[in-house]
Amino acid sequence: MDGIYLKSQQLVQYCYPHDNRSCLREIRSSAVYGMLYILSALSVMLTVVGNLLVVISVSHFKQLHTPSNLLVLSLAGADFLIGILLMPFEITKIIESCWYFGDRFCFFNALVDYTLTSVSVSNLIFIAIDRYVAICDPLLYSAKITVPIVQLIIITSWIFSMVYTWAVFFFKRYYVSFGSVSVCVGDCEGIYAESWVLMEFIIMFLIPCAVMASLYSKIFVVARRHLKIINSVNQQISAKTLGIVISVFFICWVPLYTCTIIDTYTTLPVPNVMFNILAWLVYFNSGMNPIIYALFYPWFKKSVKLIVTLKIFTCTVLEGVAPISLLSNIIT
Repeated sequence: MDGIYLKSQQLVQYCYPHDNRSCLREIRSSAVYGMLYILSALSVMLTVVGNLLVVISVSHFKQLHTPSNLLVLSLAGADFLIGILLMPFEITKIIESCWYFGDRFCFFNALVDYTLTSVSVSNLIFIAIDRYVAICDPLLYSAKITVPIVQLIIITSWIFSMVYTWAVFFFKRYYVSFGSVSVCVGDCEGIYAESWVLMEFIIMFLIPCAVMASLYSKIFVVARRHLKIINSVNQQISAKTLGIVISVFFICWVPLYTCTIIDTYTTLPVPNVMFNILAWLVYFNSGMNPIIYALFYPWFKKSVKLIVTLKIFTCTVLEGVAPISLLSNIIT
């Protein structure tokens, strides 16, 4: 079993050569492995470091403690955890075509993945609602959308995501193939019950996307027709930036959900390599948001400069950024 075999014109080898129940792994050249691992390391570093910078920035500077920025903080926290807890192991599985981290961690990995995905989706919905109210009804926003309210919403969304995940796993709407229930040793795949695939698509993707698309379409209609109502350039920048964040989410997630539906409900098989590429794209989405913030948010650029130069330890105020007492419905 230590040998290399040819299967469907592709060189393969057993994940665990001394176990006759082992899964097969695809063999690639050393150059391809090296390139894939370098790209993976860069994407993980981008995700972890970028989102950590967002977390430090918003947490450290009190003038950034606005409702919108707290939602950004929550989203960055979820993406940071994805970079730390999920990406290194999932990307290794994609590259090696095998799971080498044990059955227990396979199950833990699935729980964390499902939970953080739910958190990210809920955060994006609340961000869209926040921008909609701020742009379309600024008086209501300044009166009702306060920091304590948003903090409560964030805590609730994290708790709900955890409860929802446990419920889905408990009622066996989602299975994790490993150990005795897997096809072979070295497998760790999340598998939806067929009856639940469409329901999950509707709950976790279709409805959130419809809500976010509807809100942002209304935001930009108002922005075009009543530009004077949006009396702050910062409001426009914030709406545009967070709109891009949500658009990138669509681009990264639509292909994976589409292939999942096709693979489940049609006779057209989707190649594993396609699922691997789309899974990589989904994880890369977690590292894109800090880049977007860096391009559009002046406060993020200033904060990163202070962090990199270690001046953040002696600085508690960002120069050129309005203090929170002046921010009723302005995002800086």
